[in-house]
Amino acid sequence: MSFNFLMLSAMYENGGNTTQRFLDGHPELMVYPFESQVGTRFVDDSLSKMFPLKYRWPEFLLSANSFQDYKAIIDEEGKMRALTPHVSKFRHAAFEMNDGHRCELYQAYVQKSGRGRGQNVEAFFRATFDAWKNFKRSGRESVYVGYSPIVVVDAPKIVEDLPGGHVLHVVRNPWSAYADTKKRPVPMSLEKYLEAWNINQHYALLYQKKYPGRVHIVRCEDVLENSVKALTPVCSALGISPDDALKRVSWNGEELQEVYPWGTIRKATPEANLATARELSPAEADEVRQRTWQYLDVFDYAAFSKKIG
Repeated sequence: MSFNFLMLSAMYENGGNTTQRFLDGHPELMVYPFESQVGTRFVDDSLSKMFPLKYRWPEFLLSANSFQDYKAIIDEEGKMRALTPHVSKFRHAAFEMNDGHRCELYQAYVQKSGRGRGQNVEAFFRATFDAWKNFKRSGRESVYVGYSPIVVVDAPKIVEDLPGGHVLHVVRNPWSAYADTKKRPVPMSLEKYLEAWNINQHYALLYQKKYPGRVHIVRCEDVLENSVKALTPVCSALGISPDDALKRVSWNGEELQEVYPWGTIRKATPEANLATARELSPAEADEVRQRTWQYLDVFDYAAFSKKIG
């Protein structure tokens, strides 16, 4: 089977996990169970200090072998759940996968394809779903789906490394996004958060123009309002049909009552999204407007801004 692939991207608290969970139950998709953090510590460029390396598209040492490549892939959430489930925030989720077995399968795939950035990523996803024993299959799966926050900054590498690869970037209004990031134990400052939010949108829009039909953008608000309508265009680009499963958030096909702990968005509804934005003080809301002004019209957030007050 050819390697058809969709990588989701989103700035933190922008609805990437939520969109991933809406896609989860689609019978033609193999959706990674957690964030697919395929980055390695060998990524080194101008953005390396701004964004965690685990979220970047990976780089591999020329001198390494396939076993070393596998170990270099950070995959923090997946490996933690497989190796030390008692400390994983997903320990309640029934997940049967032996990481050592996945590593063996990965090496077997690379032995056939040869080492390379694209080949290594393909082997990682194929091996994951081969090793995931209780993955609920429909028998119609044709597209692998990953999600790594902010990876849209590496979109050129993704579409060039993987001929069947697409990127879907999710953008959420910056008020709700910042209000949710404030709930983290050690939150980013408003200035640093919105600087990174702006950079994400810059690259998403740039690469959408450079790679039409391969890089896609969807607003989180549109996914929350009508997930089937919002996600149908990317389904069409992938050559699959929309499905009623897109109407609900799920994990391994099991409907979720809330997205958390897969993401900070607990209730995937427009009302909860607006209520979150209204948690900001008037001064904070105005500061968000000032720092993101160049994207508010582009993403049609003027009307949403008025609702905040």
